[in-house]
Amino acid sequence: MSDEPCIEDELMSQDEDIERASRSLKAMSHPLRLKILCILGDREVSVQEIVDQVGTSQSNISQHLGILRDKGILATRKDANRVYYRVGDSRTLRLIGMMQDVFCRS
Repeated sequence: MSDEPCIEDELMSQDEDIERASRSLKAMSHPLRLKILCILGDREVSVQEIVDQVGTSQSNISQHLGILRDKGILATRKDANRVYYRVGDSRTLRLIGMMQDVFCRS
């Protein structure tokens, strides 16, 4: 039996990557979520800092952060009563960096 991956395994892996990318892009496609991602970039930011920079309610921001977290785009860290968010995947971080270069810079 060979240790080399078969073409079917490679196609399944590609399909999984395509599905993951599709879910991520769909989650990022909302204007407010894109704005949040532009604010985050490669930094870790508290919910309050995001609210201050975006200028909408904390409940609205939390709802969108939850969507991004549930889709695996964001990771969280809790420190006392503050929650900090960061982009959890280096591939997504590269994509956000490209989006920032194109859309978020003045």
